[in-house]
Amino acid sequence: MADQYDPNSMRLLPWVSDMGKPCYLVGEADGVVATFADRVEARQLAAAQAALAEAHSALDDPAAGALALRLALKNASSGLANMLRIAESRRAQAR
Repeated sequence: MADQYDPNSMRLLPWVSDMGKPCYLVGEADGVVATFADRVEARQLAAAQAALAEAHSALDDPAAGALALRLALKNASSGLANMLRIAESRRAQAR
């Protein structure tokens, strides 16, 4: 049944399965799952912006210790991963 769908028409969702595999939406672009995914993406983008601001603050603070820099880098890399996933999803939708 799953092989009848065109993979180019599926939306990459902003979360992964319990097994760490990508999740896709096949169906309405304005349905409940799509709307929920839009909200998750918006929260992820806001979190990434906050992580970037935190990273800039830590980098600009000469007194920032290794732990502060490590946490800022961890949050910034997580935000970047989410943003790349959103960009990949949107690029696929534009095709």
